[in-house]
Amino acid sequence: MTGYSRNQVPSHDQLFNPTLKAIRALGGSSSIAEITQRVINDLTLPDGLAQFPHGRGRQTELEYRLAWARTYLKQYGLLENSTRGVWSLTPQGLKSEAVEPSQVVKFVQQEQRKSDTETTEDVNNGSGEDLPETESWRETLAETLRAMPAAGFERLCQRLLRESGFIEVVVTGRSGDQGIDGRGQIRLAGLISFPVIFQCKRWNSSVGPSVVRELRGAMQGRADRGLIITTDRFTRDAQTEATRDGAPPIDLIDGELLMDKLKELKLGVSTRMVEAVAVDSAWFSSV
Repeated sequence: MTGYSRNQVPSHDQLFNPTLKAIRALGGSSSIAEITQRVINDLTLPDGLAQFPHGRGRQTELEYRLAWARTYLKQYGLLENSTRGVWSLTPQGLKSEAVEPSQVVKFVQQEQRKSDTETTEDVNNGSGEDLPETESWRETLAETLRAMPAAGFERLCQRLLRESGFIEVVVTGRSGDQGIDGRGQIRLAGLISFPVIFQCKRWNSSVGPSVVRELRGAMQGRADRGLIITTDRFTRDAQTEATRDGAPPIDLIDGELLMDKLKELKLGVSTRMVEAVAVDSAWFSSV
């Protein structure tokens, strides 16, 4: 990240209109990851700036500020989101080509004063998205995942895939099977299935395009699709390589999505009332 500073990342109010533009361009609704990538492209942010870290967690400063931008726009009545993390324009949002950032900030601040609270939970207003201030569970989980032994992480990925609908999931990484960590079958609608091979990257650094190309090479004649699961993130080049035209597709699960799926499937992560999320570190040790 050398050469960039946190002050160079667009502020949350500067991201109001890019966020609206991104969701509109994506058809009026999109996932958080899609919004983030679209904003990066629209603003032509260099990789180093787009991936500038926020604190010690896996979240970037841009992702942190975009989360606040979405929250403000929701409070302002232009956005809404589902429990699945899909954000969409409200009827009012569909009519709004752009906003005056200062007016949005002023409105939200007035609403905060009316509610007589300054807590993040009230700012979020039950949006279903975990804002950075309430995401200490993510940092705990990220540290727990990185501390797992390689074999344990592979078994965790195996369990995750099984819970997600895969069948015949086998971990092969320890056998030196050309770098492949496992294989399985994904069944669609309970009627048809096709083979998938996967790699598990318990890394503390970004996964680059070479990893994607290596897995694709190992897929030849063995599987129709590949999957890479990492505790960190994928570079933009890796994402481009994974969806390159004319090449077998590779699906990518980064650390954020991995933690979301573990929480969704309640694998070592439990939720309590008021969305207090707890990580059971002992559970991961027993995998």
